[in-house]
Amino acid sequence: MNSVKTTDEETVGAQQIAVVTGAGSGIGRAVAVELLTAGWAVALAGRRPETLAETAALAPAGGAVLSVRTDVSRPEDVATLFAAVRDRFGRVDLLFNNAGTFGPGGVPVEDLPYEAWRHVVDTNLNGAFLCAQAAYRQMREQDPRGGRIINNGSISAHTPRPHSVAYTATKHALTGLTKSLSLDGRPYGIAVGQIDIGNAATDMTAGMQTGALQANGETAPEPVMDVADVARTVRHMAELPLEANVQFATVMATAMPYVGRG
Repeated sequence: MNSVKTTDEETVGAQQIAVVTGAGSGIGRAVAVELLTAGWAVALAGRRPETLAETAALAPAGGAVLSVRTDVSRPEDVATLFAAVRDRFGRVDLLFNNAGTFGPGGVPVEDLPYEAWRHVVDTNLNGAFLCAQAAYRQMREQDPRGGRIINNGSISAHTPRPHSVAYTATKHALTGLTKSLSLDGRPYGIAVGQIDIGNAATDMTAGMQTGALQANGETAPEPVMDVADVARTVRHMAELPLEANVQFATVMATAMPYVGRG
């Protein structure tokens, strides 16, 4: 485990504690910074220590940050992450299950290597399960008991893009994971919801504005939205009392081809 701590030791006890996976860039970074700005203590998880350090550097003065190098597809890494959070903060109030990968872009299903399929499944689905399981165990036993999990779905949890079989399959599966976790969390005061995001402006969607393959075989530019709008939505979901839950939320660039896609 590689960890970097930049904290205000006296304020942590009064704060809510969040774990954000995929926190080194994109949506994960934006959500982590939004929560830190709102006064949360945040554990940043990601595969690259250098990008986690860049996210931590965006925290406001006195912000409580713990950075832990984590490959969510590895059970031992996830166990180390949640042990570090427990040791540092004592509890977990929120898991934003955000880590994910699109995999090889534009590869037809008949040409997709099994190794590429497996990598996407291990990251997007197995990683989300492992982190949710670890969060469940912590939230069930802590005092006061309970907490919240928000899974990062996608527009592709509803409707696919061409040549995206691995990503689309895992995001559809994530919806089932969200529903099952939400039901099973009720006895423990664990609320579970999902945010489905379309065309937030990140490195992952950088090519959308110049041209993306459409269902009719044409390539067309697509609008994007500010990732800060996603971060504010996640914060709203996170700050609801546990008696209330946003089960599913869709946040998308208004004019992207989703309604009527295909």
